[in-house]
Amino acid sequence: MDTLVTLIKMAAVLIAAIMLGNWFLSEVKSARARRKPWYSPYLTPPGVAILLIAIGLPLIIWYWRG
Repeated sequence: MDTLVTLIKMAAVLIAAIMLGNWFLSEVKSARARRKPWYSPYLTPPGVAILLIAIGLPLIIWYWRG
Protein backbone atom coordinates (compact mmCIF):
# COMPACT_ATOMS: atom_id res chain seq x y z
CA MET A 1 0.00 0.00 0.00
CA ASP A 2 2.88 2.37 0.76
CA THR A 3 4.29 1.77 -2.70
CA LEU A 4 1.01 2.78 -4.31
CA VAL A 5 0.88 6.02 -2.32
CA THR A 6 4.46 6.79 -3.29
CA LEU A 7 3.71 6.17 -6.96
CA ILE A 8 0.66 8.45 -6.81
CA LYS A 9 2.75 11.21 -5.23
CA MET A 10 5.42 10.82 -7.91
CA ALA A 11 2.82 10.92 -10.67
CA ALA A 12 1.27 14.07 -9.22
CA VAL A 13 4.63 15.87 -9.21
CA LEU A 14 5.36 14.72 -12.75
CA ILE A 15 1.97 15.89 -14.03
CA ALA A 16 2.41 19.28 -12.31
CA ALA A 17 5.84 19.69 -13.90
CA ILE A 18 4.48 18.83 -17.33
CA MET A 19 1.64 21.33 -16.96
CA LEU A 20 4.01 24.09 -15.79
CA GLY A 21 6.39 23.35 -18.65
CA ASN A 22 3.64 23.49 -21.25
CA TRP A 23 2.36 26.75 -19.80
CA PHE A 24 5.86 28.24 -19.94
CA LEU A 25 6.38 26.99 -23.50
CA SER A 26 3.17 28.68 -24.60
CA GLU A 27 4.42 31.92 -23.03
CA VAL A 28 7.71 31.57 -24.92
CA LYS A 29 5.91 31.04 -28.22
CA SER A 30 3.66 34.01 -27.53
CA ALA A 31 6.62 36.26 -26.71
CA ARG A 32 8.44 35.21 -29.89
CA ALA A 33 5.36 35.91 -31.98
CA ARG A 34 5.11 39.39 -30.48
CA ARG A 35 8.88 39.93 -30.91
CA LYS A 36 9.44 40.65 -27.23
CA PRO A 37 12.88 40.42 -25.60
CA TRP A 38 14.26 36.96 -24.77
CA TYR A 39 13.71 37.46 -21.03
CA SER A 40 10.01 38.37 -21.19
CA PRO A 41 8.73 34.78 -20.72
CA TYR A 42 10.66 34.63 -17.44
CA LEU A 43 8.63 37.55 -16.10
CA THR A 44 5.33 35.67 -16.45
CA PRO A 45 3.85 33.50 -13.66
CA PRO A 46 5.16 30.17 -15.02
CA GLY A 47 8.58 31.70 -15.63
CA VAL A 48 8.80 33.06 -12.10
CA ALA A 49 7.69 29.70 -10.70
CA ILE A 50 10.34 27.87 -12.71
CA LEU A 51 13.03 30.30 -11.60
CA LEU A 52 12.00 30.01 -7.96
CA ILE A 53 12.03 26.23 -8.16
CA ALA A 54 15.31 26.05 -10.08
CA ILE A 55 17.15 28.51 -7.83
CA GLY A 56 15.27 28.31 -4.54
CA LEU A 57 15.01 24.57 -4.06
CA PRO A 58 18.76 23.86 -4.19
CA LEU A 59 19.40 26.79 -1.85
CA ILE A 60 16.85 25.50 0.66
CA ILE A 61 18.31 22.00 0.55
CA TRP A 62 21.84 23.41 0.93
CA TYR A 63 20.76 25.53 3.91
CA TRP A 64 19.03 22.65 5.74
CA ARG A 65 21.88 20.20 5.21
CA GLY A 66 24.63 22.66 6.13
